[in-house]
Amino acid sequence: MIGKGNRLSVRRQSELLALNRSRLYYKTAEDTDTVRANLIEEVYRQYPMYGYRRIQAHLKDHGYVINRKCVLRLMRELRIKAIYPAPKTTVRNQAHKKYPYLLSGIAVTKPHQVWQVDITYLRTKQGFLYLTALIDMRSRYVVGWSLSNSLDTESCLRALEDAILTHGIPEIINSDQGSQFTSHDWTQALTSKGILISMSGSGRSNDNAYIERLWRSLKYEWTFIKGARTVEDYKTLLPQFFEWYNSKRPHQALGYKTPARALEELLYGYVDKAGALTHIPTKASSTSDSLIFV
Repeated sequence: MIGKGNRLSVRRQSELLALNRSRLYYKTAEDTDTVRANLIEEVYRQYPMYGYRRIQAHLKDHGYVINRKCVLRLMRELRIKAIYPAPKTTVRNQAHKKYPYLLSGIAVTKPHQVWQVDITYLRTKQGFLYLTALIDMRSRYVVGWSLSNSLDTESCLRALEDAILTHGIPEIINSDQGSQFTSHDWTQALTSKGILISMSGSGRSNDNAYIERLWRSLKYEWTFIKGARTVEDYKTLLPQFFEWYNSKRPHQALGYKTPARALEELLYGYVDKAGALTHIPTKASSTSDSLIFV
């Protein structure tokens, strides 16, 4: 009805029709928010570690004008937030004995020479879960794991028992100085089996680099992509992840072999003519055996 080609000005036409002139240039907030939300979600899919400030900066660099408050509001509406270590899993107990780091200058040349152990958190709608895993440093094979809804030593011991039951006793186990790994129950379990205890120094996360990379693969290559949100999701997805990580995911550091193949070759020195390897079973891959809830 209103047009710029009319002899009357747009202002006069608006006055005659009793319309607010600003409405002629207004795009609904719903339409604008939809476009912005799609842009935010696209950035988040590529960089799930970005918070609202980095997403706003990223969009600005690519020519999209949007303020931080708007990005934060839309992220909340989309129910997305940056992936970052929220709860602290390494809590030291000053009363517990600390052990030295034993891996400096040591060449790890054989399987089960050194295992690394660590705990990571998993966010769910019901709260946090805590995952303990042990990984063989030479082959990158996950030898045991356990899931719990509490940050305690019992879950760590369960993962250790499953790993030893399936793979035997390692020479060294390296951990951080968290209270679970300096506790009497944990250290006694290791020393009673003749396992040497090695602990990374404060602020030296690289000392446990292999298991830190495992956590990154878990979150960025599996649970995030598959949309894990609930306890039941993790009960289903974790056994699948460890089977995939050990037996199907090629590692660049292993010459693009899987950890299962690398472990088999290190243990036996050959593969069959078809190039196939017998599956290395792990009791910890059983959901019922590896989940602890108190």
